[in-house]
Amino acid sequence: MTRIALCQVPVSPDPSVNLTRVREALARAEGADLAIFPEATLTRYGKRITDLAEPLDGPFVTGVAEAARRHGVAVIAGVFEPGQGLVHNTAVALDASGELRGAYRKIHLFDSFGAKESGLVAPGAEPVVVELAGLRVGLVTCYDIRFPELTRALVDQGADMFAVIAAWGSGPLKEDHWVTLVRARALENTMWTAAVGQAPNPAESSDGYGVGRSMLVDPLGVVRADLGSSAGVQVVELDPEVTARARSALPCLEHRVLGVNRS
Repeated sequence: MTRIALCQVPVSPDPSVNLTRVREALARAEGADLAIFPEATLTRYGKRITDLAEPLDGPFVTGVAEAARRHGVAVIAGVFEPGQGLVHNTAVALDASGELRGAYRKIHLFDSFGAKESGLVAPGAEPVVVELAGLRVGLVTCYDIRFPELTRALVDQGADMFAVIAAWGSGPLKEDHWVTLVRARALENTMWTAAVGQAPNPAESSDGYGVGRSMLVDPLGVVRADLGSSAGVQVVELDPEVTARARSALPCLEHRVLGVNRS
């Protein structure tokens, strides 16, 4: 069993406030092997991200690494890295000793529903699977969840679990989209999927980011935990034997037919 803390925190524009929230959440994640925080845990979206972006050895990631080491828990969290004019929307993966084990730069940018993430963020180019807490974790960020080819690539790289981090936008049916897409990616890949979004932040509600609904979904698409819309930390268990049983009953990965002729 691997114990995973779903850390559904509200995110402030102020990185120092968010670092305090990460520390508080890790203190509540007793017994967890891996704690997952939302996309953009460093600071809320907005034009400010180009000024507040930090390198991966900057004060925010360093502070998170110190907290990971203190509590003996691996951590995944979303930050913004400086780039050439634009920034990268990056998921960092730290092991329980605080060492950086990997970084995934979001590939699919949210230029939809009236937003234009590409105006501030440069896309990444490579899927990333990182070894944490005895698992090979495939990293997925928010809008990426709408693109099944990314999660399938992570399967082919040997992922044991998907970690999906998000600052999901509110709006008509958007929460339904989130739940449906997370469950679909889990089911079609027979893969444990831990999906963590920002909790709603009433003080910053005008931007619409953060609907909560962090979830653990099993390899047959069953929701094992759902945090609803309130801020909170919940420790859940991932059992690899469930994956083995699901893939024995539903060997859809073995049944793939590659290079199907579309004519």
